[in-house]
Amino acid sequence: MAIKYSRQRQLIKDFLMTRKDHPTADVVYMNVRQKYPNISLGTVYRNLSLLSELGEIRRLRLGDGIDHYDADTSDHYHVICTQCGGVSDVKADGIGDILGNANIEYDGEIQGHVTYFYGICEKCLKYSRACCP
Repeated sequence: MAIKYSRQRQLIKDFLMTRKDHPTADVVYMNVRQKYPNISLGTVYRNLSLLSELGEIRRLRLGDGIDHYDADTSDHYHVICTQCGGVSDVKADGIGDILGNANIEYDGEIQGHVTYFYGICEKCLKYSRACCP
């Protein structure tokens, strides 16, 4: 699908490429607005949706009702901090066996999977250790 170039879309994508924290649309909007003050929240939402449909970014649905976005479309996994809600990337090379095992057990065709890990991030661990030894 060929789409017309959009400066706003490019700014959104460029911003996401600088982030590893998987921001929400509101965070994207607040930051892109600093460079492009006339951009609307609706425009940000529409472009995030389009970019994810095109496979240029990843939309993460973490079960909290708020979509998060990731410019890294390579195969990788995410850890969600159960204390602060932060989302981090994690490399888990051996997890690919899950897809192979699922294909063995499933009579249909599995086309992908989403796996989230839950834990406590380094920042929250440091804080809890500092305040509550």
